[in-house]
Amino acid sequence: MLMPSGHVRVAARTGILEASAAQAAFTNVRRVIKTSIVVTPRCRGPIIAPVGSFPSSQQGQHLRIHAIQVFVRDQDESLRFFVDQLGFEVAFDARLQSGDRWVAVTPPDGSAMLTLVAPKFGSKEYEFIGRPTGVVFVTENVAAKYGEWRRRGVRFAFAPRLRRVRYERQAMAVAAPASSVVEDPQDPIWGGVFTRFNDVDGNSFELVGFDEVSREIEAQRIANAEKLAAERRAAQELDIAKHVQARLFPQTLPCIQTLEYAGVCIQARHVGGDYYDFLDLGAQRFGLVIGDISGKGIAAALLMANLQANLRSQCAIAQDDPQRWLQSVNRMFFENTTASSYATLFFAEYDDAAGSLRYVNCGHLCGLLLRRDDSVETLDSTCTVLGLFREMECSMAERRLSPGDTLVLYTDGITESFNDAGEDFGERRLIESLRRNRKLPAEELLASMVTGVQQFASGEQHDDITLIVARCRERSEA
Repeated sequence: MLMPSGHVRVAARTGILEASAAQAAFTNVRRVIKTSIVVTPRCRGPIIAPVGSFPSSQQGQHLRIHAIQVFVRDQDESLRFFVDQLGFEVAFDARLQSGDRWVAVTPPDGSAMLTLVAPKFGSKEYEFIGRPTGVVFVTENVAAKYGEWRRRGVRFAFAPRLRRVRYERQAMAVAAPASSVVEDPQDPIWGGVFTRFNDVDGNSFELVGFDEVSREIEAQRIANAEKLAAERRAAQELDIAKHVQARLFPQTLPCIQTLEYAGVCIQARHVGGDYYDFLDLGAQRFGLVIGDISGKGIAAALLMANLQANLRSQCAIAQDDPQRWLQSVNRMFFENTTASSYATLFFAEYDDAAGSLRYVNCGHLCGLLLRRDDSVETLDSTCTVLGLFREMECSMAERRLSPGDTLVLYTDGITESFNDAGEDFGERRLIESLRRNRKLPAEELLASMVTGVQQFASGEQHDDITLIVARCRERSEA
């Protein structure tokens, strides 16, 4: 079976070639052409439409050849041949639990692997070393590949040869009804170039190029190149989006005499939907904002930018009436997003002169207020989330901060981080971390809490980690 899979591709055939390599190659090609089916390891549409007699559970399933065994005397020498002389890549090289070494190589852009097996001397498999492998490599330019590999020291049995065969297209009876087969008025002519080469153990392989398959190879090469280019463009655009979003987070910190504070957002992807901000509201008042947008990725990042723009553009209203400000932000967010989009938000207004904290919790996780006496108060939700309803009731609550008190605002990326046992970090561990490191300056306290979360999870980060820490200074510090 021929398996187009890129610039150079592997085709596997069962059994050992008893006839000459050239005759065997052309026999297989005639069989492929006569049935008009080419099996590829890619998820592509079938050349012949599937028939209703096939089980529905089998339609559309991915199928590929994983590996083909090649028996060798020395895996290291064979590995050097395939990598250094043929330009293959090492797909796998590991020691199994049994003690055996598993070495596999793959051609550039290939989907199948060759496993280099070193059988024990005297075994039945050892007798296969130095025989035809039945492996056929397909390329769009046999002469060029022949020249390249010869310069690298590969031994060929003969120079590439050309052969042309007239053939008749026929469809298999199981693949389509006879009425659907259209006979060509003129039988096409198939042409192919082939040669054969040996590895360091004398195992022989075929290198071939076919008119029809070459066109498929070139089409797939172009498709792969376009896919890579699209992936590079997408990566560049994501990188740009990441830098743009980074500028949406606070770049400067308003100076507050009685409060030291810090914030961080560590995104799980290039961009995300978590948001935090520090706002100078004037008249010695200062705003802390943290939010979490529904969804993830680019969509959430766009909504986050929309929310940030709404909050900052109407910030002047917050100086006089924070509740009306949030109601206006909610209305604009509702009008500019889809029905299923929403955001949780915690807004806290700190009065530097009075040491008072007024806050609105719009469906966000409760804030934590660690008092100097080590007690913890939770700042629970005071109204609904932003964006679900055009109008919202917005109520504020108030707390007074004393020197040594610490406020912590966070998103669910903190508490819902989980370890290998499936345990969440949770609010309890967060409070323990806060108490354990409470005497640290705000930036160091924030860093220690984030480190604790990351060490607990230890694996892949699944959600954005966003945290704000604000500590009321002692009089001597202020």
